[in-house]
Amino acid sequence: MEIIRAKILGFCAGVRRAVLAAEKALEENKGGQVYTLGPLIHNPVALNKLAQRNLKILLETKIPLLNPNDTVIIRAHGVPPETENEIREKGVNVVNATCPLVTKSQKTAAEYAKKGFVIFFAGDKNHGEVIGIEGYARKAALEAEKEFNFILIKDVDELKNEIFSLSQKKLLSSDSKIVLLSQTTFSIKTFDSLQKELKSSLPQAEIVSSICPATHERQNALKDLCSLVDGVVVIGGKNSANTNRLFATAEKLCRKAVLIETPEEIPADFFELEKVGITAGASTPDDTIDAVEKRLLNSRS
Repeated sequence: MEIIRAKILGFCAGVRRAVLAAEKALEENKGGQVYTLGPLIHNPVALNKLAQRNLKILLETKIPLLNPNDTVIIRAHGVPPETENEIREKGVNVVNATCPLVTKSQKTAAEYAKKGFVIFFAGDKNHGEVIGIEGYARKAALEAEKEFNFILIKDVDELKNEIFSLSQKKLLSSDSKIVLLSQTTFSIKTFDSLQKELKSSLPQAEIVSSICPATHERQNALKDLCSLVDGVVVIGGKNSANTNRLFATAEKLCRKAVLIETPEEIPADFFELEKVGITAGASTPDDTIDAVEKRLLNSRS
C-alpha cells in the first residue's frame, strides 16, 4: 500500500496556538484548576489528551463557582464579550486563546453594527465562533444606540427568504446599509454564491470575506490528492465544521471516502486499496495523523 498525504493538512496556526496556550497554562498552574470555557477546539482526541493532564471544561453556568486562583482559557472560537467579562470579574487568570482571525472578525462585525448596518452572516447555527461574533456585534450596536440586525444564513435559499421577509417588513430597501460577513471556516464556493445573489438584489451591499486561508488551502490540497488515490481518509472531529467540509469534498471527488477520529475507525476495505490518501481537519493533532498512517501501513484487517 502507498500512502499519500495531502500537501496541507492538520493543525492550522490558530488551533496550534490554542493548544500550546493550554499546555503552557497547565505547566505554569500553581494550585488552582485550569479550565477551558467550552471545548478548546473541535477534536475529541486532542481534548482527551489535555483532559488527562487535568484540563477541565467549564460550563457557562458554573462561572459563578470559579476561585481567584483558577485559570480560564478562552477557546479558539472565541466567546461573547459579556461572557468574558463575567469570567474576569471573578478575578481569575484569563488566557485568551481566540484565533487571531476570529478576533479580527469580531472587530469587523462590531464596526459594521456600530454604523447601523444590516449584517448578513454566513455561518453554522449554534457554532461557538458565530455566537461570539454576534455577541460583539450586538454590544457595539447597543453602545452606539443603533438597531441591531444580524441575520444568520447558510445558503442562497435562506438568503432569498430573508431578503424577502425583511423587505416585506420594511426593514430592508435599496437605501439600507448592508454587509455580508462569514464564519472563518465557511465554504468559499457557497460564500461566492451568496455574494452574487446579494449583489443582484441589493447592489449597495458590501462584501467582506473573512474565510481562513487554511480552510481554502486544505480544500485545494484535497482536490489535488483525490486524483492520485483510490480512497481518502479524512481525520478529524466529527463535530468540526472544516473537517466535515473536507469529508463532503472527498465524497464527491473520490471513489471511497471515510471520516474518522481515531485509527481504530478505519474501515476494513481501506486496507485492501493500493493507494490511500490522508487529509485532516484544522483541529487534528500531528500524532493522530501519524497513528492513522502507521495503522494503514502495518495492518490488513
